[in-house]
Amino acid sequence: MRLVLLGPPGAGKGTQAQRLVERYGIVQLSTGDMLRAAVAAGTPVGKRAQAIMDRGDLVPDDIMVEIISDRIGQADAAEGFILDGFPRTVAQAEALAELLARRRLGLDAVIEIGVDEAALLARIEKRARETGRARADDTPETLHKRLEVYRQNTAPVSDHYRAKGMLTRVDGMGSMDEVSAAISGVLEAAGRRSGRA
Repeated sequence: MRLVLLGPPGAGKGTQAQRLVERYGIVQLSTGDMLRAAVAAGTPVGKRAQAIMDRGDLVPDDIMVEIISDRIGQADAAEGFILDGFPRTVAQAEALAELLARRRLGLDAVIEIGVDEAALLARIEKRARETGRARADDTPETLHKRLEVYRQNTAPVSDHYRAKGMLTRVDGMGSMDEVSAAISGVLEAAGRRSGRA
């Protein structure tokens, strides 16, 4: 089972990814975690990434794709993986498709967790009022900025996969269990199509 989980900040991707890891025995591949691991391990690509980060620059797509390629080649990813934080742009989505094609792999599903942005903001504001405080990255202002970046950069990835007939949108406004059930339904249908279920 190989899938990409998309959705705006606050949609619950992290929670749902963890549930999928537990249910299907696949690994969650966070680009941030993979990057830190490659740097810590001193791999050739990790050393190149470290030099770029030391200059204060963003790690370019080709290096991120190489890190992902190394990571999905590891034994624990053999049964499948969830990509978390990648692809964030259409160029990254295209690079991912090329990488998987070279390995004779494909994505089983691209799932977008759809949410109502006004409701997300209301949820954050309510939490801030009830607790009397909010984390620095968990304020209405910060979420507004993160949603704007998402709309500009990452939302086109959904359009890219939709145009290819690969995207399935689930309603992220239900309970965690309802969202999990919807995602499981998508994955079971994908498994039937591929003959694995």
